[in-house]
Amino acid sequence: MNLQAQKETDNKLNSLNPMGYTSLVDVFNQACQQFHHQIAFSCQGDVLDYEELGDLTDRLATYLLGELKLNKGDRVAVHLPNCTAFPVIAWGVLKAGLVLVNINPLYTQRELAHQLRDSGAVLAFTSGAAVPGFMEVLTVGKGVADIAHIIHVGEFAGDHAVASNGINVQPWQTLLANVEAKPELFPDLTMKDIALLQYTGGTTGPAKGAILTQGNVFASAMQSQSILPPQEARALEDAIIMPLPLYHIFGFVMSIVNGCLQGVHSVLIANASDLDSVIQAMKDNPFMCMGAVNTLYAALMRHPQFDTIDFSRLQVSIAGGTALMSSIADEWQQRTASTILEGYGLSETAASATCNKVDANQLGSVGKALPGIDVKVVDTENLKLANGQEGELLIRGPQVMQGYWNRPEASAEVIDQEGWFRTGDVAIIQDDGFIRIVDRIKDMIIVSGFNVYPNEIEDVASAHPGIVECAVVGVADERTSEAVKLFAVRSDPALDEQTVRDYCREQLAGYKVPKHVEFLEALPKSTVGKILRRELKQ
Repeated sequence: MNLQAQKETDNKLNSLNPMGYTSLVDVFNQACQQFHHQIAFSCQGDVLDYEELGDLTDRLATYLLGELKLNKGDRVAVHLPNCTAFPVIAWGVLKAGLVLVNINPLYTQRELAHQLRDSGAVLAFTSGAAVPGFMEVLTVGKGVADIAHIIHVGEFAGDHAVASNGINVQPWQTLLANVEAKPELFPDLTMKDIALLQYTGGTTGPAKGAILTQGNVFASAMQSQSILPPQEARALEDAIIMPLPLYHIFGFVMSIVNGCLQGVHSVLIANASDLDSVIQAMKDNPFMCMGAVNTLYAALMRHPQFDTIDFSRLQVSIAGGTALMSSIADEWQQRTASTILEGYGLSETAASATCNKVDANQLGSVGKALPGIDVKVVDTENLKLANGQEGELLIRGPQVMQGYWNRPEASAEVIDQEGWFRTGDVAIIQDDGFIRIVDRIKDMIIVSGFNVYPNEIEDVASAHPGIVECAVVGVADERTSEAVKLFAVRSDPALDEQTVRDYCREQLAGYKVPKHVEFLEALPKSTVGKILRRELKQ
């Protein structure tokens, strides 16, 4: 990024920071003082208020710097499901000036080894049940040699008295019992210090670590604050239901960062695939907001107890991570009498980019660019296109990553000298500023020279009353180069391929109608509920 672009980005960050906070941690410290008497997080009976959160993070930062002798900038891996320990660990790591590396706890050993090796993490927090598999990754010669300490949350059957292969294994439960906070050990932090290495999903190759500074994450939180109901419009007990995993950038910014900075109670769901637990949390807590992906909203509405939930406090639901189907949005709004807002962001933009708002909501769009964010659409020659034309969406703003960790060439491919980040997504910017995501460039299907976008066909097919969910991919075809194939989960066993094709033909041009239809018992999904088209294609 050239000097002029950097100056403009810094000015945008400053405009989001009228209070003059020096770092993201500075805002967090003040929030803990301001909201000290309020609940910050709860999960399966564990409750943590802001005063406790502030104290525990002080003590953890002291332990990391004073006892473990970690140095500012060292990477710390967090390999945990949602639990109240997660925000304590995240903010304690950031207070110590260390770099948080969020890792999906459902990763295979190969995926885990890659992320540990690539980040160079020296310390890992994991669950007790995961320690044996974690240790195996570190000891089977995969080239992962930097981890010196493992701290586990929950029961572990191993012997803590003996370090394994030189790696010190300790329990979280008693770690801080005798630690006295020593803030004098904490480094001075600025918005330019690295906060996170947020790894991409690896949909286009090995996962890459997006470098997000404290300023990047702060900007994202400030930009998205306008989406949540204002503080004066919510009661003290109003909560956010958080089934999104905290290791995912959407859940991390929405709950750990934005929720904390606004003094909100986040109800963490340990396992969102356990729909009974999600429904129970929604029954037990008066909530004004929730965040989820399209597939979870759909699954919740199929639960027999969904309509027994009290939605009277719910003001807004936020959908992200994957496209929100219009049929799901319509049904959610009808049955909850509340607004559902679709947004758009990526790991590389610290979750934040665009979102609808309660008073400006267009279903089928991802809303307008959030404050301080520039957007444009370009053609294959990188020339800016007019409103209404399809092209690759580019984003610029103070929340855009610094680049990919240890990958300067990959960074240069996606961020130009003027600070524009190439999203890899096809979009249309309307005259009114609302943005419609057409599809991923790599998911686009070319049928006899015509561009076909899976999202459009999925949106149409999912509205059929006999289809629970569906996904579209392109398959080789001798006559048309590629053909459209629809995978569907059906609720009506009598539903057949021809009926689905006829239904689609009523609303789609002929070349977009699925040539092949295959019914499955379930669609493959990522841990955040994204349907994995690449697995279907394989």
